[in-house]
Amino acid sequence: AKEQLLKIFEEELSDEFGGQVLRSMEQFQEEITEQSRELLVGTMQRCAADHTADNVVSTIDIPSDDMKGRVIGREGRNIRAFERLTGIDVVVDDTPGVIVVSGFDSVRREVARRAMEKLILDGRIHPARIEEIVNSTREEMDQLIYETGKKIAYENNVHGLKDKEFVHLGRLQYRTSHGQSVLEHLVEVSQLCGLMAGELKLDASLARRCGLLHDIGKAVDHE
Repeated sequence: AKEQLLKIFEEELSDEFGGQVLRSMEQFQEEITEQSRELLVGTMQRCAADHTADNVVSTIDIPSDDMKGRVIGREGRNIRAFERLTGIDVVVDDTPGVIVVSGFDSVRREVARRAMEKLILDGRIHPARIEEIVNSTREEMDQLIYETGKKIAYENNVHGLKDKEFVHLGRLQYRTSHGQSVLEHLVEVSQLCGLMAGELKLDASLARRCGLLHDIGKAVDHE
């Protein structure tokens, strides 16, 4: 009788203990989920991100429609030289006061836009001058991209990067994804990771670095 009574008590206590553990786990999971939501929402409220529309064209204002003929050149030699050197299409149509440069490579398109603005301002438009302006603009663009990447890394307290990584970061300023600049997206993720790591008493510096570099592969193209 004693053994049977102990067995009954043991089974009842086991069921009660199991139920209590299950209820505690469910309550713990609910608390963790709620705290996670509060952490994420609180962190998001401390960050703000700008958005921009995806685009494959850039427009350049011209002083008069007579400039369109000079951009095209005799039998189209100027426009062909420009497109060959930049790898970007130039659209000269009936739209008054503008010339359009079009291409999916946003960095090349920005080089073409800047070079075209310089040519229009300079007024001397011929194949040799076009090549000179495009090459100098490309060098300026490379330096600007490097400086942008370096500035972004330092502003987000991410140190120890190599020159190539600065270049990759800088190139992402001219790329968009889902209506947002990829570089601004990486900065936002870096800030979010750093803030959340700080709340969780983790390495905020490492978290910012991971956030800033997590999608840097988008800067690597066919080149």
